[in-house]
Amino acid sequence: MTVMPMVLVGANVGGKPNFMAVAWTGVACMDPPMISIAINKARHTEKGIVENRTFSVNIPSAKHVVEMDHCGITSGGKADKSEVFETSYGKLKTAPLISGFPVNIECELRHTLQLGTHNLHVGEVIDVHVAKEVMNGKMIDTKK
Repeated sequence: MTVMPMVLVGANVGGKPNFMAVAWTGVACMDPPMISIAINKARHTEKGIVENRTFSVNIPSAKHVVEMDHCGITSGGKADKSEVFETSYGKLKTAPLISGFPVNIECELRHTLQLGTHNLHVGEVIDVHVAKEVMNGKMIDTKK
């Protein structure tokens, strides 16, 4: 396995935004555009994804490493993570977006494959929000 980039997956749980660090994510389909995420069935964020059938994928920059670490080691079932970030909503009102992250992707849940300890969720991309400062023409500059 190669090194996997971390993202924060967001979902409303109990009416509040919650985020978890996820490395097992990737492109699942180009047309329609879909993203896959693998999440342990016991995770707090999993409840929100299943309940609302929506989630967000928030791609950080290096300056967000402390907050990423916090969301990776702190369970939303034991601590309220709704105040860690300034959040907003786009088209999907139960898929919280992290303000200040360079890329936010809104997804509607289309398929769930139950695999042992994890569920593999496939979400259709409904909208993508990209900060202008990470763009190079019409492409995202991953070095930014």
